[in-house]
Amino acid sequence: MQLRTGYELVYNFPQPTPIILVVNIHDSRASDIVIPDILTVQPSVPVTEYRDAFGNQCHRILAPTGRLLLTANAVVNDTGLPDEVMSNAGQDYVENLPEENLVFLLGSRYCETDLLSQTAWQLFSGTAPGHPRVQAICDYVHNHIYFNYQNARATRSASEAFNERTGVCRDFAHLAVAFCRCMNIPARYCTGYLSDIGTPPPYGVGDFAAWFEAWIGGRWHMFDPRNNVPRIGRILMARGRDASDVAIATTFGPNILESFKVWTDEIPSSQSGSAI
Repeated sequence: MQLRTGYELVYNFPQPTPIILVVNIHDSRASDIVIPDILTVQPSVPVTEYRDAFGNQCHRILAPTGRLLLTANAVVNDTGLPDEVMSNAGQDYVENLPEENLVFLLGSRYCETDLLSQTAWQLFSGTAPGHPRVQAICDYVHNHIYFNYQNARATRSASEAFNERTGVCRDFAHLAVAFCRCMNIPARYCTGYLSDIGTPPPYGVGDFAAWFEAWIGGRWHMFDPRNNVPRIGRILMARGRDASDVAIATTFGPNILESFKVWTDEIPSSQSGSAI
C-alpha cells in the first residue's frame, strides 16, 4: 500500500521572522519513502537543516515580510497493517533502564509529573505492570477526555487536561505520558501523519496527529489514547519529551497563520505503480 502525505501552511509576517520547522518524515521510515517530502518555500529563501537533541530533522528559515507558503508532498510505502500490539511486554525496573531513556521519566513543560503523581498511583497502582498498565492508562485517558477541536489550546498541560476533561489528541498524549512517567514507565511524545483508512466516515479535516511511545519489554511500543484502537497508516515525523520539543513550526515573532492543510491519503493500487 502507498500513502500520499503532505501539508500546506500559509503564513503572513509583518517583518522578517526566524522559523524552526519539524515537518519531515522520521528517519525510521526512510526506507519506505518513494517520493521524499522535500520542503518547498515560496517565495524562495535559504533553508538550513540540523538535528535536534532527539535526532529529529529540523529546518531553519528567515521568513520575509509578507505571505509565505510552506509545502511538501510525499509518497510512502506502508504495510497496510494495524498498529502492532504486544500485550505480553513487561515493565523494566528503573535501575535497568538505558541511560538515554531516563529523561523520559522526568516531568516536562506539558507533563507535570509532580502534580499528577499521587493521582496516578491511586488510579493505576493496582494494575499489572507493563503493557496492561500502559493500556489501562490509555483506557482511562480515552474515557476521561472529551475530544473537541473547539476547545483546543496550545498552552493546555496534562494536569489541566485532567481537570478540564476536554482537548485534542496532543492533550490525550500529554496526560497519558505524564501518568506513565509517574508510574516509572519511560514515555515520549510523538507526532506525525495518521490516515483514516479502516475508520467509518464522516472524516474530520486533515491534521497532524499525536500519540506516544512507552518503554516496556526492553523496547519502545506505540500507544494512542485518543483513538485507543490499532490504526492503519501511521507515519512518524518526530519524537520528544512533549509537544514543545516537536512543534511543527516555532516562530520567533508575530504572524498570522492564514491556511493549514494536511493530507494522508491512500493511493489507489491502479495508480501506485506510476507514483514516481
